[in-house]
Amino acid sequence: MRNLIGLIALTAVAVAAALFAGNNQATVTLFWPPYRVDMSLNLLLLCLVGVFMTVYVAMRALSAITSLPAEARRWRLQYLERSLQQGMLDALSHLAAGRFIRARKAAESVLEQDAALTQSEHPLPYSNRLRAMAHLLAAEAAHALQDGAARDAHGKQALGQAAGGSRADQEIREGLQMRSAGWLVEDRDFRAALQQLEDLSQGAARRTLALRLRFKVARQTQQTLVALETARLLGKHRAFSEAATQSLLQGLALEHLACADDPAQVAQAWDQLHPREQALPEVALSAAEQCLKSGGSAEQALSWLLPLWERLTASNPSLELSHRQRLIGAMCQCFMGDHPVPDRLWLSRIEAAQLQQPAEPYLQLLYGVACWRFSLWGKAQQMLQQAAMKLQTPSVRRQAWSMLAQMAQDRQDHAAALEAWKKAALAEPSV
Repeated sequence: MRNLIGLIALTAVAVAAALFAGNNQATVTLFWPPYRVDMSLNLLLLCLVGVFMTVYVAMRALSAITSLPAEARRWRLQYLERSLQQGMLDALSHLAAGRFIRARKAAESVLEQDAALTQSEHPLPYSNRLRAMAHLLAAEAAHALQDGAARDAHGKQALGQAAGGSRADQEIREGLQMRSAGWLVEDRDFRAALQQLEDLSQGAARRTLALRLRFKVARQTQQTLVALETARLLGKHRAFSEAATQSLLQGLALEHLACADDPAQVAQAWDQLHPREQALPEVALSAAEQCLKSGGSAEQALSWLLPLWERLTASNPSLELSHRQRLIGAMCQCFMGDHPVPDRLWLSRIEAAQLQQPAEPYLQLLYGVACWRFSLWGKAQQMLQQAAMKLQTPSVRRQAWSMLAQMAQDRQDHAAALEAWKKAALAEPSV
């Protein structure tokens, strides 16, 4: 379309010129004493155009001749710049292919060429960044070759080249610090690696790469709380899948709780967990079991188990069978032993749940234990007998028969106690 429009315009100009020149009878007389020159106006216009074109071509030729040295310098700089870029590509490709010696030589060759170019009259405007990246590639190759001295030397030189205050220099410095931390982690120098990560700016320290390095250091140095906090940030950055994040947080929370030795430490460890982690069944159950094991308050353990209890007694229970059994077992421990008597409100909750599911043996067991704790002997014996006949887990069935035997001994019914002890001893897994 553009060519068609140009052809039409050229045709119009030609037609206009033909019309003007074909009917133009004007003449021009030039007086140059003692001469007189008569010519047509058309010839004069042609001569003027010819003179203009001649002068224009002569000026362009002169300009081209005088610019030859500058063009030669420009072409030479372009050739050197392309050579530097080719060297960087060679270093990257060799490093990716595992040819670390060639990668190191290619990076050092880039540094030599850039040094020669810098000494000339026209250094590259991005020479510092180029040298910093070349030093980084050489350091990566040296690290892969187990040459720690060369790696550290190239790393320091790279930091020195990126000492400017521009945004690009700052990005290079942060990248160098993170790579240096990664090298130290691989060398198992975790203290130095953590110091490198601490020196990062606040924004760089929250990037996924820095968080992954911090997570590795925390795991290797057994800093469970730091690893847990870092895993939360990694989860927000979607560094892992949702299922992997939940599994990782659950494992770290369990490790954090396992480090507590007394009730105060268990409570402190629980408070340091995120509500999302506290809502995990495995975490809540482990916290309650750890609290009871360390001699903590049964009321405290029951408060941690309350969300799971609400999920258990909901119209559509969302707890797995193993978690339900562990929940009932942990609550039974809260009502047994030397713990202070829990709030009587729990008896009402358990009774309501048992009435909703009257055939559930684990709820019968829990209701019987709660009634026993609140001295409701008749109801306790009834619920425990029903539960003992239905329970499938041998250890739980033995527990029910043992409690029935103890209750029979308390009321001096030796025959019933002997029979209950016998059934407790003979309890076996159902096939």
